[in-house]
Formats: sequence, structure tokens, C-alpha cells
Amino acid sequence: MNSAQTLQQAIAEHIQHSPHLRIPFADFMALALYHPQFGYYTIRHSVLGPQGDFITSPHMGHDFGEIIAEQFVDMWQALDQPNPFTLMEMGAGQGLIAADVLAYLSKNHPDCFNCLNYIVVEKSAALQAEQQKRLKPWQHKGVQLSWQALADIPQQSLIGCAFSNELIDAFPVHWIELHDQKLVEMWVEVGEKEHFQPVLNELSTSALPDYFAMLDIDIAHYPDGYRTEVNLAAIDWLGEVSQCLRRGYVLTIDYGYTAERYYSQARHQGTLQCYYRHRHHNDPFAYLGEQDITAHVNFTALERYGENVGLQKLGFTQQGLFLMALGLGSRLAHLGRPSAEQTAPQTTPQTIPQTTPQTASAQDIQAIMHRREALQQLISPMGFGNFGVLIQGKGLTLKEIARPLKGLTIPPMM
Repeated sequence: MNSAQTLQQAIAEHIQHSPHLRIPFADFMALALYHPQFGYYTIRHSVLGPQGDFITSPHMGHDFGEIIAEQFVDMWQALDQPNPFTLMEMGAGQGLIAADVLAYLSKNHPDCFNCLNYIVVEKSAALQAEQQKRLKPWQHKGVQLSWQALADIPQQSLIGCAFSNELIDAFPVHWIELHDQKLVEMWVEVGEKEHFQPVLNELSTSALPDYFAMLDIDIAHYPDGYRTEVNLAAIDWLGEVSQCLRRGYVLTIDYGYTAERYYSQARHQGTLQCYYRHRHHNDPFAYLGEQDITAHVNFTALERYGENVGLQKLGFTQQGLFLMALGLGSRLAHLGRPSAEQTAPQTTPQTIPQTTPQTASAQDIQAIMHRREALQQLISPMGFGNFGVLIQGKGLTLKEIARPLKGLTIPPMM
């Protein structure tokens, strides 16, 4: 029996032991992705990157992590250079961002680097093992680096920045529809031949209509058959993150919309997507355990709920503008100058050799073109550049709130 069949059997048994022999779609999605023995993220460490089902910004090269490191330095300075300064990365994937941040700070900002306490929060045992393998050399160098669960971190204990990149989109969502001006929810039952089938039923929790009330959205007057998602797990998670933080920032990067755009009447089929071998479709019951299931992030919900748990919105922008403000434009400009100024500060093997027009080899030019393409993908409005970047603060003084963070400033013209 392969892993997909094993996962299917595990979910079927869970449903058969549930009241009314059905579970909300959110519970199905949670099991499909995070079942402790057979879930998509639990058993597979190769879900990310060119050999997996999708790529993320850090797969474009070392620049993404290095540029974000500049924002962390800016935050450290804004907080008056605390020691320790904690970076808590949640959902660290293969550890690429952590490795690039540590390498860059070690080389370019040693004072900040020497204050670092780096915490990784990772549910997937397979990904955690890959992270630990990649980051082991930094532990040997004495960096304070640990893997912890959010629930195990003492409340109000951290000063620094809690951050995530493409994490919330993979949280389980409630799948709902509107019929006769009444919200109903998609549940999952076991059908013939143990195939899963969706069925509409009453709401599993009163938190669903409360969610729309919080957003000031009167969804009851939307067209009949309107379908969308509600990510209650995201606001629960944000509450846990805020509890850990005494003073500092929460940085969230993901693809998504404001509530007004997310719950537009024109988006009547929602945003649920599945990714299998770099192709996307909308059938969450296919390729069970072998595909990612995602939904876009509602950033307004994070802002509104954040206010209830002590987080103040400091700014919301697009990834392209965020990275440009932090220096990506300068890196692109240096690539266009075949001189000693050609490369932006780098600490990784991706640094392009210094050349002149007379000495540039075909290999040098190819490397420059490849890196230019990667940088442009990070800011492309048709891709990564259109991702949302939300920064929230907690426990900040009026002076710290008034101080503009570098990534939220207007990017310089190239």
C-alpha cells in the first residue's frame, strides 16, 4: 500500500469515527497536509523547489534572504539593538532563508549577527530534518539556533521579529457557500469505493459568520451559490505568535488580498488551488498526499484580528516594492555595469565574478543573465512581486512606531 492509499485509509477511518460520519473540509485539508504519519508535508521533504510541486522566493537565489536580512538589521536598530535579538521563522521550508540570513549578517552586519537568537517553528518532521542538516554548520559556530513549537515558547518572552514566507496560504480553510441568503459549509463524507465526496451542511462553528462581521462584509446579500473560504486557523495562529512576542515585529509575506478584493462578488468561486508537479488545479480530492492545497491570504483579517491581540499595523505593501526599498534595485543596477562595481554585496557562491567588457567570458555573461532573471522574478507584478507584505508591531514606543521601517519606504528610482 503506497502513502496515498495509507493517507486515504487514515482519513476515511477518521471520518467513520466522527459524529454524523462527516467532517468539515477544514479538517480534511488539515489531515491531507499535516496528518502526523502520512500528511503531504509530514512525509515529503521534496515538496519545494524545482524537483517538488512549487517554488518559493528563496528558490530564486540567495538575494531574497539577504535582502530581508537588511530589514532585520533595520528592525534591530529601531529597537535600540537588543541583545538577544530574536528572529523566529515560522514554516522555514528547506531552511534556505535562514541559511542566507545567517551568512549575510555574519559577513555584513557582525554586530547584529552576534546578538541573534534564531528560532525555527516547523511542524513537518521531514522539513525540520532538512533544515537541521542545512543549518548545522551555524550551530557548530556557536549561533543560538533552536527548533521550538509556538506553544512551548514562554509568553511575552521574545524581543525581535516573528516572520513567515508563504506559510498561511497552506493553513486549513473552511469552504463555504451561500444558498437562500444563508451560509452553509462544505463537509466531507466517504462515498463509494472509499472515495471522498463533498456535501453541503450547516456551519461547523459560529466563528464563521462572526468572521464576516469582523470584516464588515454583508455576505448574506451576495449571489446565490457564491463560494469562498475562511481561514480561522490564521487568526488563531496570529494570536499564538503575539503571545510569544514582548516587543518587536511580525512580518508576514504571502500571496493574497485585502478583504474587499478577496470577498469581491466577482470572485464567486473563491481562491482554493492545488499544486501538483508545478501545475495547478482546483480538485482537493485528487492526488491525495501528493499535492499541496492552498488558499489566498486575507490580509485585512490579519490586520483586524491583530489589533485584538496587541498587534498594530505598521504597513502593508507589495513584495516588489518591499524588496526594491531594501536594495534589490541596486543589485539589478550593478549587474548592468561590467566593472568593479558590478556586484552588490554578497556572501554566497551566487556572487557574479568581477569582469570588464574585454574579459567577460560567456559563462560570466550567462551567470549575470540568470541572476538578473531571478531578481526580476522576485519583483514581477505578475508573480512574486505581487505578494503581500504585512508588518505589525507590538510593545513599541511612540518613537519606534513613528520611525519608518526601511522596507516600507518609497523605493529609490533606478
